[in-house]
Amino acid sequence: MRSRGCACKSVLEMIFTDKKANSGGLQLADLIARPIGIKRLRPEQVNRAYDIITTKFHRSANGRFDGIGLKCFP
Repeated sequence: MRSRGCACKSVLEMIFTDKKANSGGLQLADLIARPIGIKRLRPEQVNRAYDIITTKFHRSANGRFDGIGLKCFP
């Protein structure tokens, strides 16, 4: 896999699994990703799961986690 015309190989490789695999890791990722996505799409909506998850994020010295423990890409 090559990226952006670079002659080097990509470090990441996309792996897609069948829904039937029912992987524990994928379930955990979905459990964490959904509340974060909902908070980004509808910030005014009450989201108790997001409030719990944010207590686990890595934080800066001043207590912020945006850009440090949580990075959102377009």
